[in-house]
Amino acid sequence: MNDRLEQTLPSRAQVLPRVTRIPAPSSSTPQKSAAPALSALGLLTVLLGAALPMVDFFIVNVALPTIDRDLDAGPAVLEMVVAGYGVAYAVLLVLGGRLGDMFGRRNLFLWGLGLFAATSLACGVAPTAWTLVAARVAQGAASALLLPQALATIQSATSGSSRGKALSYYGATAGIASVVGQVLGGVLVSADIAGSGWRAIFLVNVPVAAVALVLALTSVPETRSANPARIDRAGTGLLAVTLITLLLPLTEGRAAGWPLWSWVLLAVSPFAAAAFVAVERHGERTGGNPLLPPSLVRIHSVRSGLLLIVPLCLGFGGFMFVLAVAMQDGLHLGALAAGAALAPLCATFFAASLLGPRLVARFGRRTVTAGSLIQGAGLLILAGTFFWGWPHIGVLALAPGMAVTGFGQGLLLPVVFRIVLSEVPAAQAGVGSGAMATTQQSSLALGVATLGTLFLTLTTSVGFRDALVWALLAQLGAVALTAAFSLRLPRTVV
Repeated sequence: MNDRLEQTLPSRAQVLPRVTRIPAPSSSTPQKSAAPALSALGLLTVLLGAALPMVDFFIVNVALPTIDRDLDAGPAVLEMVVAGYGVAYAVLLVLGGRLGDMFGRRNLFLWGLGLFAATSLACGVAPTAWTLVAARVAQGAASALLLPQALATIQSATSGSSRGKALSYYGATAGIASVVGQVLGGVLVSADIAGSGWRAIFLVNVPVAAVALVLALTSVPETRSANPARIDRAGTGLLAVTLITLLLPLTEGRAAGWPLWSWVLLAVSPFAAAAFVAVERHGERTGGNPLLPPSLVRIHSVRSGLLLIVPLCLGFGGFMFVLAVAMQDGLHLGALAAGAALAPLCATFFAASLLGPRLVARFGRRTVTAGSLIQGAGLLILAGTFFWGWPHIGVLALAPGMAVTGFGQGLLLPVVFRIVLSEVPAAQAGVGSGAMATTQQSSLALGVATLGTLFLTLTTSVGFRDALVWALLAQLGAVALTAAFSLRLPRTVV
């Protein structure tokens, strides 16, 4: 009898592990149910907060002629109004993500909203051009504190299909906010509310940020890394040197006449980048806390996605800047008409961003490839419209090319953002979000610097029409790279 009982004990022990997997009240269950979850209102709030920095990168484009006239800024200072924001934003984004991991993403989100409102107010009341530049640099720093918390909150407070949808919504917000920024900028400058002129494009941020802050207090859950890493001072400094020495001379060099300092900085940039990579590899190898862990880039979705984001956002940033300048200074459209010309692009981008999640679930990375090809077709239509219709081109004539381009871009941005973060562990949500946002923002600023410089340089020799056509054709090269890199993405998207 005892022998038989002993023989049965192992089989019962083998059953026990299966029994413990059945959901039942236990000490572990409350911990799982207590995990922070992002409600629909919370998601709307973080997307609203994320939209503010994106809108402000582009909203200033259509206001540049008015700022120049009111503040007697000049070309070099005007480019600093754009570049100062972009460089500060790009340099500090990864640090902003790391701070959120350490001190709580909701906490930093609230601080970011408050500082963004304060710096927007400073931009809106700036008495001189250089005061505006300083305020824009501060606004870029506030944006770097704000934006990574939105992405990291989505990454850490959602899961499964809900996370995929939320990341798609974030990607759609990124693209739509960029286009709406220039449309809204045209409306506000033309409306000249209470004689505010261009100042309204910054002052409008104050009440919007205040609403987002109130909503965040009750709807956004607090999340943070279980094992937050220390600040990587060496990595942060080297990343800053790398981006500044690359972006500053490319943005300011042409307007300043390509002085010696611009070439010196460009020469320093690759050495700073190499030093940054070496420090980060050494930090991870020795158990340190690198700002951008090389192991993160070894994740397939991160590596392939970031590689694709570079030409995608480079082309997008240059496209939006060049169009704003060409339509106002070349076609002599007012700020309102220049903004309205982008309305078809905004509408089709929104429509495509709604289709994107369903298409990528069915077709995987082929959705990104198709979006690249459609965007390329739209750019060719626009190039032909400008070449054969100049200078008698109205808003309606531009609508077909804008609509096709916007639809292609709408299939790209939301899906790519979702792909990059799809395999990032929740514990590295802040670092992953900061890495993606830094790549995105640096590439946008690089697009303004490279395509903008190409366009503005050519206008003095071949005129606005041919300069614009050449800039659009140059962007086709970036689109070709996007299509090629899309073949390196994961075949399916979770």
